Amino acid sequence: MSSAAPFGTVLTAMATPFQTDGSVDLEGVQKVARHLVAHGHDGLVVSGTTGESPTTSVVEDGEILAAVKDAVGGEVKIVAGIGTNDTRTSLELARQAEKIGVDGLLLVTPYYSKPGQAGVREHFRQVVSGVDVPVMLYDVPGRTGTAIGYDVYREAIGWDTVVAVKEAAGDLARGTRLIDLGYTVYSGDDALNLAWLAHGAVGMVSVVGHVAGDLLRAMVDAVAAGDLAAARAAYARTLPVIDAIMGAPNYGATAAKAGLELLGVLDNRRVRSPLLALDETEVAAVRSGLQASGIL
Repeated sequence: MSSAAPFGTVLTAMATPFQTDGSVDLEGVQKVARHLVAHGHDGLVVSGTTGESPTTSVVEDGEILAAVKDAVGGEVKIVAGIGTNDTRTSLELARQAEKIGVDGLLLVTPYYSKPGQAGVREHFRQVVSGVDVPVMLYDVPGRTGTAIGYDVYREAIGWDTVVAVKEAAGDLARGTRLIDLGYTVYSGDDALNLAWLAHGAVGMVSVVGHVAGDLLRAMVDAVAAGDLAAARAAYARTLPVIDAIMGAPNYGATAAKAGLELLGVLDNRRVRSPLLALDETEVAAVRSGLQASGIL
């Protein structure tokens, strides 16, 4: 792994399996982690939105993180999702992750509350200054309702531990400017993975990586080798499964779990309310995408 990629190059925001009673399935968590590592990943994001973090407690997040570290710690970089719309809770999660011993933190813009840019900056500052762990900021205004302003980016890169951004705003031109500011950029949108790599991103934090990790690895390695034709071929193969996963309701968790079930990694696709597991018609669409991409 290049030192220019502090958290690895192929990462997936892991889904969180659940038991029949709704509790976290820690054995399932470890199965997912091992599956990802066996299929091209050199980094994992734990308890991000795809992990249904709005429905898991601080204690559960710690248990999930510890289970992943026990399963694959030392093999890949482990990044803890600690973003909430409550600064105190995010700081509590960050300190817990630091004690468990993670390689990085993923800090999303506070969602729903829609703070102004001064509030976004202060939220980031309080969390970042409370721990000594490298941080990847996460800009996804389609989910949070608030984009990270350029002035906030410009200030935050001056903080010692802020090193990267997961870019899911789709602004390729601004991403180039963020690289010039000193950020390591990761694609946060699977449909734009190749475009981001071409613009200087080092890798991606994926959703489709749950089922297409080998294709993502092939694409990243081809770009690194300067083989654009091979990179485009790998990217083209991911398109059917991207369409299938992204076309499902709240694709991050529901379709990822359906894909893992189809691959035999999990034996169920349970999610926590307010999400609902995909029905058989929706699962059939995911299956078709996997087949069209040559994964199943």
